[in-house]
This record gives sequence, structure tokens and C-alpha cells, in this order.
Amino acid sequence: MKYMWEGRFKDEILNEVIEFTKSIDIDKKLAFYDIKGSIAHTKMLAKVGLLTKEEEKEIIDGLKIIENEIKKNIFEIKKTDEDIHTAIERRLIEIKGDVGEKLHTARSRNDQIALDERLYLRDAIISIIKGIINVQKALLEKSEQYIDKLIPAYTHLKQSQVVLISHYLLSYIEKLERDKERFFSTYERVNILPLGVGACSGTTLNIDRKYVAELLNFPKITRNSLDTVSDRDFLLETLFNCVLTLIHLSSFSEDLIIWNMDEIEFINLPDNLCTGSSLMPHKKNPDILELIRGKTGISIGNLTGILCTLKSLPFSYNRDLQEDKKPLFETIEILISSLNILSKVIKNIKFNTEKIKNSISSFTLATDIAEYLVKKKIPFRKAHKIVGEIVNYCIKNKKDLFSLSLKEFKKFSKEFEEDIFNLLNFEKSANLKTSFGGTSIENVKKEIERWRENLKNFSIPILVLKRKSSMLKKLKAKK
Repeated sequence: MKYMWEGRFKDEILNEVIEFTKSIDIDKKLAFYDIKGSIAHTKMLAKVGLLTKEEEKEIIDGLKIIENEIKKNIFEIKKTDEDIHTAIERRLIEIKGDVGEKLHTARSRNDQIALDERLYLRDAIISIIKGIINVQKALLEKSEQYIDKLIPAYTHLKQSQVVLISHYLLSYIEKLERDKERFFSTYERVNILPLGVGACSGTTLNIDRKYVAELLNFPKITRNSLDTVSDRDFLLETLFNCVLTLIHLSSFSEDLIIWNMDEIEFINLPDNLCTGSSLMPHKKNPDILELIRGKTGISIGNLTGILCTLKSLPFSYNRDLQEDKKPLFETIEILISSLNILSKVIKNIKFNTEKIKNSISSFTLATDIAEYLVKKKIPFRKAHKIVGEIVNYCIKNKKDLFSLSLKEFKKFSKEFEEDIFNLLNFEKSANLKTSFGGTSIENVKKEIERWRENLKNFSIPILVLKRKSSMLKKLKAKK
């Protein structure tokens, strides 16, 4: 047998057709998941009497031999192997003979690939969540290191108000937490068994999908065969989560790239996490951060590509879906590697705190002055106008807010008193922002403590084990 579907065809298939339609170079990454699913499928076939116990033993033994060959990198892929499913089945028949031809009973490659992808994504999502947590922990450690140090916040790439460096770093922990929550939510929709619906309609054979779900730790089983083989929502959702997480990493990287500029030098990056120039001996480049930014663009393209592939597919399965794996694998690998390398960058960043403080414009205190006037019962819009006029006066006279006298302040409002000078202090400006979510040291300390507890007590394996345990109980109760 050259091809598992060759019985229908009278003429020899052109080599160009086989080369054009094959996907094994990409989907061989799913080999171990394919074997895992095949072992569970074999056990189910034996349970319902479609295989004898001896046949079950022979097939599983053959699959484990193939698994070992793949581990040792001695598994041979042949020209007739269209995909990893056919390669494994072909090799099984070579090892075990006719009994190997029974493996594909009550199964199509349509539901088989959906299973492999879901098994792969369960592991991938857990790896991603672990990577997110590592970055969060690195940000938390850096927040504690620079807990009371200042940095200007920017809006429109212009200095806006003073914040604590720790407050800035904690903001990315928040973004990553939302990313983590999205992945956990998606995990629930990935974690549904598709195997057993066949090509698109189910089967006349007396299979037991619940038993397969129990063997593979799936809490739910798909309910509609047409939807099952056509569905890639779970894959799109995972891809979107990856892209949004990468957008957050890219945004953070962009900040660091700007702050690393010679003209700014808010941060120093370690030599062992930078690269140099082939021509210019003096260069020390933040290539890791630039590549995170660049790879994010590639990942956005991958997501867009799959969206375009799916937008007009008729029901139910179409070969177009073969093209979902390359962008999926690439994007997941980009995200995992970006998380891993960025956690190392964060741990080794040094903030030039004195240089940062000396670069802060006195005008970052303008909003504080407006709120000072509000406390003097001046309507905010009027206070805004007064302080805007003070800023214009400073610019015209080449002054900053620190150099103004009380007499000059009073030119703009009689409400100004000596206490205005107590306000003209960057540390005080940051630490007076005590409203919930603000940048004050009081708030930041509480947030650091909260995150320390959250991240310390977080354990993915325990959560997954608990989930598996509850899955099995639910399945057994339904029997």
C-alpha cells in the first residue's frame, strides 16, 4: 500500500501532487501526540470488541516501538508519507503486519489532527503560562529593587507626570496577568475531545468516546461531528492570545530600546544580553528587544493568515486547514522564546536613577499645581488655564517651576501661598498619588506584597491535576 486512499484511484498519482499536498515536514512535530492519541484509540477499540486483546497488545507494542524510534531519531520518513498520521500507520504495518491496518478503524485524519492539535496546545499553553509567570516574577523583583525610585511617565512620548519605577514595572505584571487569564480560559475550550466523529458524520461502529476522553484527561467531548472537524476556534483563540501577549512584550521592549538610547540612557543593558556590529567597534545593540518587536509583527501576520484561510471555508473539513500548523507552531515558539529571554533581560537591567531624576521636567508637576488650586476651591477648568499660563510664562522667560517666586505665582492667582513650594518636589508628587491604583509608595508596597503572595502560591501542575481529577469524576458520573 503506497497511500491509504489509493483504492479509489485507477491512475498513478503525480509526484508533484504528492509533494504539493504533503505536510509531514511541519506536522511531524505532533508525532508523540499522534501516538498518544492512537494508543488511547486502540484501547477503546479493544474495550468495545473491535479489536481482540492480543491485537490491542500488538498495536500498542508497535506504537511504542515507533515512539522509541522517533526519540532516537532513527524513524524513517518515506516519500509516500503525506503526513505524520500516515507515516506512523505505515511504519506500524511494517512492524506488525495486517493487525496494523486495524488501527484506523472508526477514525479519520480529520478528527485525528484535531485531537493532535488539542493535545499539543494543552502542553503549549501550560508552557506559555509558566513563561509568563517567570517574566512576572522578574518584574516583581525589579520593582522591589527600585521601589522608591522615580521615572517620568510619558503620554504621546512627552513627559507627563512623575511615577515610581516600581509602579511602571507593576503595570506590565497587570498586563501579563490578563494574558495569563486568557490562556487559562482558552485552555478550557482546547480541552475538549474531538476524536470519534470520523470524517464528518460519526460512525456506525459501537465506539466509546467517553472512555477515550477519560484516558486522555478530557473533561468534555465535542457534540457535533460537522463542527468538530471544521472547528479551529480553539487554535485561533490561542494564536490571538499569543499575539496579544507578544504585543505587550513588544511595547515593553520598545520602552527599553528608547531608554537605552545614547541621548537618554535611562537604563544599562548587560553585555551578555546584547550584540555588536560587524563594522562599528563601539556598538552595543539591544538586538533581543528589537527581535521581540520584529517577531511580534510576524506573529500578527500568522494570525491574520489563518483568519483569512478560515473566513470562507464551506462545511465541513477542507484541506486548507492543513495550513494552520506552521503559523501556529511558529507563533507559539516565538512567544515561549521571547518570554524566556525577556525574563533574563529584566533581571539584569540597571536603571540610571540619578540620570533619570535629573531629566525630569519641572512641568511634570503642573497637574499637581492645578489640583492644589482645586483644593483652594477654584474650578478645575479655571485652574487648568491658570497653570497653563504659568507654564507659558516659564517657557517665555526660560525658567522652570522651581525658580518661580511666590510673587510670580501670585501674578496668576492670589490663592497661591508659601505652601506651594512644599508641593514642588518630585518624590512628594509621586507619593501623594494615594488614590486606589495610583503610584504612591504606599500603594506600590501593597501591590508588591499582593503580587508576591499571588505568584508564590501559584502552581500550574496542581491546578491541572485538580482539573483532571474533577474531569474524571464528572465523566464517571455521566456513565
